Amino acid sequence: MSSSRRLALLLALTFAAVTAAVAQSPTSSSNPAAPDQAQAGQTAGEAQGQLSVQARIRARRAQRRAAAIHEAYAHHYDAYAGMGYLRFEPGPGSPASPGVAHGPALERAHEYAWNVGLTRYYSERMGVTVDGRGYYGTAYVYNNGVTNSAITNPAISQYAALIGPTYRFYLQPKYSISGRVLGGFTYGNFSGDTNHSTTLSTDLGLWPNGSVFAASASIPVEYNLTPKVGLRVAPEFYMTGFGATEQKSLGFTIGMVYRLGKQ
Repeated sequence: MSSSRRLALLLALTFAAVTAAVAQSPTSSSNPAAPDQAQAGQTAGEAQGQLSVQARIRARRAQRRAAAIHEAYAHHYDAYAGMGYLRFEPGPGSPASPGVAHGPALERAHEYAWNVGLTRYYSERMGVTVDGRGYYGTAYVYNNGVTNSAITNPAISQYAALIGPTYRFYLQPKYSISGRVLGGFTYGNFSGDTNHSTTLSTDLGLWPNGSVFAASASIPVEYNLTPKVGLRVAPEFYMTGFGATEQKSLGFTIGMVYRLGKQ
C-alpha cells in the first residue's frame, strides 16, 4: 500500500514537471524573436527615411536648376556684337593664256570681320536671328596674268545681311549649345585697290563685284557670366555665290551676348 502511494506521487510529480517544461518551451522560443522583429522594423523605417530625404534633396536640386535655367534664358531678346574670321576663296584665278578660262586658283584669303545681331526668342529654346557682318582681307594674286600691274595683294571686302532660325538644343544654368541656320545676301567689293576698275580686278583673278546669295550654318556655344550677360563663340560654315559658283568657307564668330526683355 505504501509502495503504491509512493508510485502515484512519483507519477504525479513527473507529469507536473513535463507539463511545466512544455508550457515554458514556446515562451522561451518566442522571446528572442521579439527583439529581432523590432530591430528589422526599425531598420526598414530608417531606410525609408533615408530614401525620403534623398528624394527631397534631388527635388530641391532639380527646382534650383530649373529656376536658374529660366532666369538665364527666359528673355525675349538676345543682342550680340563681336568679331569673326573666315578662310575665303577670293577668286577663280586670272586668265593664263588665250583660250584658257582661268589660270591656277588663288590661295584662300584670311578675312577678319565685325559681327552684330539680334535674336527674338519665342520660348526658352526657339528664336529667329537677324545678323549683320562685314569681312575684310587681302588676296594674294601672285599668279596673275596682268604684266603691267604691280598689285599683288589687293584688298577685298564683303558685307552681309542674314536671317534665320536659332534653336537651343542643350541648356544648363552656366552654358548652352545652339544650332543656327541663316540665309540672305552679301555684297562683295573686290576692286578697292584697282581704282574700282572691275576689269582690272577680274584680270587679277578676283571675283567680279556684286550682290549674291549667302548662307551660314553654325553652332553657337554660350557661357553665362551672369543671367543677362554671356560670352559666345560660334564655329561656322559659310557659303557665297560669287562668279556664279559656290564658295564654301570655314570660320567662326565670337562676342558678347546681352539678354533683355524678361518673359
